[in-house]
Amino acid sequence: MEPGRLGPLAVRAAAALAAALALVAIGAGLFVVSGSYNIGADDRHTALVSALITELRERSIAVRARAVALPADFGAAANVAAGARRYALDCSGCHLAPGVSRSDLRRGLYPHPPNLAAGQPPDPRRAFWIIKHGIKMSAMPAWGATLEDPAIWELVAFLEQLPAMDPEDYQRLTR
Repeated sequence: MEPGRLGPLAVRAAAALAAALALVAIGAGLFVVSGSYNIGADDRHTALVSALITELRERSIAVRARAVALPADFGAAANVAAGARRYALDCSGCHLAPGVSRSDLRRGLYPHPPNLAAGQPPDPRRAFWIIKHGIKMSAMPAWGATLEDPAIWELVAFLEQLPAMDPEDYQRLTR
C-alpha cells in the first residue's frame, strides 16, 4: 500500500463513522425542532441534561476565571461594607442572606441560585467572573454591563465574609 492511502477497511470504517455522526446530527436536529423537551423553569431537567449543563458551566467558568487577577485592596473593610450594601439591594432576593431562608423571587427560578449565605465562600476569581459575565439561561445577569470592576470586586470581598456572618452582622453592614 502506498504511504498516505487508506486501505478498504479504513475507508469503510471512516464512511460508517461519518454516517453515524450524520444520523446523530439529524436526530438531534429533529429533537430540537420537535419542541418535545420542556424548557419551562417549572419542569426539572433530566439527569443527563442537568449533568451536561453543569459540566459545561463549571468548565467554562474555570477556564475563564484563571485569567482574573485580584486587586491589591481586595479585602479592605470599606470594600466589604460597600459590597454588603450592594448585595442587599441587588443580590439577596435570589441568593438569600443570613437569617433569610426563602424569597418569592427565588422560588420561581430554575435552577435555584446558590444560597451564598450558606456553605463555603466562593473562589474570588470565579465569583468575579460570574458576577461580571453572568450565566446564560440561569437568571444570573451580567452585572458587568452596569457595574464597573471595582464595584464587582466589592461584592466579591463581601461574599468572602458572608457565610461567616450572623443576621445581626449582616443587618449592621447593610444599613
